[in-house]
Amino acid sequence: MNDSVQKNQDYKKFVVDNRLQYFKPHATKIEKSFAEEVYSSLNRNSKFIHPKFFYDKKGSELFEQICSLPEYYPTRTEESILRKLQSQLSEFLDDEYRLVELGSGSAVKTRLLLDVFSKLQDRVEYFPIDISEILAESSEQLLQNYKNLTITGIIDTYEGGLEFLKTYDAKKNLIIFLGSSFGNFSPVDGYKFLETVYSTMKTGDLFLIGLDLVKDTTILESAYDDSQGITAKFNLNVLSRINDELDADFNLKNFEHHSLYNENDQRIEMYLKSLSEQSVVISKSNLVLKLKQDELIHTEYSHKYRLSQIHDLLDDVGFELKHTWLDDKKHFSLTLVSKN
Repeated sequence: MNDSVQKNQDYKKFVVDNRLQYFKPHATKIEKSFAEEVYSSLNRNSKFIHPKFFYDKKGSELFEQICSLPEYYPTRTEESILRKLQSQLSEFLDDEYRLVELGSGSAVKTRLLLDVFSKLQDRVEYFPIDISEILAESSEQLLQNYKNLTITGIIDTYEGGLEFLKTYDAKKNLIIFLGSSFGNFSPVDGYKFLETVYSTMKTGDLFLIGLDLVKDTTILESAYDDSQGITAKFNLNVLSRINDELDADFNLKNFEHHSLYNENDQRIEMYLKSLSEQSVVISKSNLVLKLKQDELIHTEYSHKYRLSQIHDLLDDVGFELKHTWLDDKKHFSLTLVSKN
């Protein structure tokens, strides 16, 4: 990595070479917000840990394993839709667009869209926004495969990255939010997030969002409690991260993964269950956490939608619907909207 580091607001700019650069918030800013959020979310009667904290390096690797599990249909289903829409997406794009991805991870599905851009453009720009350090690693792999590609990564939250993008330049963007990650938001926070995306966009910008659809309860519950226990490891890993980064003493053997489908609220609910009465010290959050036996720490919601709900929600925010693509079983959807 080039040692030349430039400041940009609360970010450091790392220039790897003339095709790859990325921005990252100062380390003290990240640690402070993590410690503060953990204190706030665990120091209450209904305890929770925000799902964005799943994705340290190990968490990201575990999630990649989840995506290839036989029970976890969303990834392969969404990939099948992306392959189907490849030939149609070019109708909505031209050579003035850049690809912006929220939550890029290892960028496997991204390649299906970069293929579309590569056919339309001599020089392709890609802006991945991800809270995980895996962004830098996956970017270097993409550059090896796409010789006409330049990458500007933003290692931050979605909201932080969108705010950064808002004032970056005047180029048109196709912003993509794949993997049904939107389902992690509560309805109120989800609406606010879509308003943030909308306010970031310029006239003519496009937004492509993946959303998981309501389906049989057995299919849903198996996807979030797999037979190999990878989802359980993924859930428990957030406690390991708090141990490592916030100097805590969680004993992972005292917790177990717990998930269920709440039919009334159309969502999978994921928790960490305390197996005994226990105390945990989180030094950097200045918190002594006291837990009862069977007490639950909420870690994730994954909301499921009906097509009519998706279209109504996007319309309420102000987006104009361009197209919705579905898989053959109608398990998953990809919806393209614009700001006019």
